[in-house]
Amino acid sequence: MLRLVLPKGSLEKATFQLFEDADLAIQRDSSVAYKATIKDPRISEVRILRPQEIGSYVSEGLFDIGVTGRDWIEEPSCEVESLGELRYSKATAKPVRIVVAVPGDSEYNSVAELPDGVRVSTEYPELTKRFFAEKGVDADIRLSYGATEAKVPDIVDVVVDITETGRALRAAGLKVIDEILQSYTELIANPVSAADPEKRHAMEQINTLLQGVLDARGKVLVKMNVPGASLENVIDIIPSMKSPTVNELFGGNGFAVETVVPKSEINILIPALKDQGAEDIIELPILKIVE
Repeated sequence: MLRLVLPKGSLEKATFQLFEDADLAIQRDSSVAYKATIKDPRISEVRILRPQEIGSYVSEGLFDIGVTGRDWIEEPSCEVESLGELRYSKATAKPVRIVVAVPGDSEYNSVAELPDGVRVSTEYPELTKRFFAEKGVDADIRLSYGATEAKVPDIVDVVVDITETGRALRAAGLKVIDEILQSYTELIANPVSAADPEKRHAMEQINTLLQGVLDARGKVLVKMNVPGASLENVIDIIPSMKSPTVNELFGGNGFAVETVVPKSEINILIPALKDQGAEDIIELPILKIVE
């Protein structure tokens, strides 16, 4: 039913893992194959292509849905419908940023301060052109094919580059003076396909699975038995997503309590629960959370 296109390159491994965790495992003949399959009746075709092209192909109707970054939707001004942000990336769950950077000792602290004719290197010429025009700067914008941060100051004066942690820019001795865009990965749809009720329903179901996986990441299920006299103290220290589930044990010998908590807090929480009287504490992984 749905023709799906996924990103090749830096997002490839994380995207494949997300789909596998969502029980939409991607099968292909080799790690360099551009065609793949998913054993799901809602997905008829899978292609793996560069994220720079995915927005345009989905906009043109060559694919019904795709996964790419907001940056590669904005750069070519693609007309697509966003089904939602997929908050993951190659290294963190934070958005990547498209920033303007200059040498660390530069006198400039914003794009608006830059002089006309300033030389700018970037892999995002259209975004850069629009941003500099909005700031009233007539820039000499040059397309970069990579290693953009290495071109200052000998080849260009300024770079517009993507960063997730800022480490590469700092290592190159650059400072950020402006931000053009924050970009999450998104599940996008062709507007015509999204208007088809059957396809739209399938898209939303797939999005539910993907979002369920992302919502579950970093969380665990904690279950325990609690004597009646300790229940209030235990409930007071549980950092639950919602109210904990509490059920009376057979025979009235206490309560069974379960809740979802951040994995990052479990090393502090479990000993504290035991201190407050909780017993038979179990920590379980969570694969999906669908609200």
